[in-house]
Amino acid sequence: MLIHPSPHERITALTDVFLGALAAWAAAHLFINMGFRYQVWGWAFSLLAASSLIGAVAHGFVMTQKTNTRIWMPLNLLLGLALGLFVVGACVDLSGEGAARMLLPFMLVVGVGFFLFTLWKPGTFMTFIAYEALAMLFALGVYAYLFFTAALAGAGWMLAGVLVTISAAVVQATGKAGKSIFWYFDNNGVFHLIQMAGMVLLFMGLKP
Repeated sequence: MLIHPSPHERITALTDVFLGALAAWAAAHLFINMGFRYQVWGWAFSLLAASSLIGAVAHGFVMTQKTNTRIWMPLNLLLGLALGLFVVGACVDLSGEGAARMLLPFMLVVGVGFFLFTLWKPGTFMTFIAYEALAMLFALGVYAYLFFTAALAGAGWMLAGVLVTISAAVVQATGKAGKSIFWYFDNNGVFHLIQMAGMVLLFMGLKP
């Protein structure tokens, strides 16, 4: 399998590797802590790490369109489940472990449902954007409320992390793959850079 000739795709793949490594590091540190909250966020970061590494393969190597489409199948499943856990993690902070445990099966079903929809309508990127927007807006409302009511230590970090994550999604959705934003960073590469900053902020808010 040959390295992709496009410098934009190679940079996107490289930033995917860095994003995956950062997510894996964060997950490992969260799993050290006991408690449902840390396990939920640890799994969310783990799924993001796995999806990023798969994304690096999808962007970084020359392959047929059919092979690329097949690679995106497990990636969509991982992303769908990660976003579901993101919502559950926010619910833990808002309503406690009991409510979050009841929500968990529903959000896992939603994540799988998103994956099945991508199989039915492959290549529909706006489906992921809509799903991500709903999850992020819920988290934004949760952490804004917790921050302004001073009900959660670290809520400010979490709120900042969600805002940065939303800005990353906007860059990815409104940019154009293969068109430089700076150097060989297109919308996907810049998305990864901003998302890494968002992940650091979220991790700071999750530290016990």
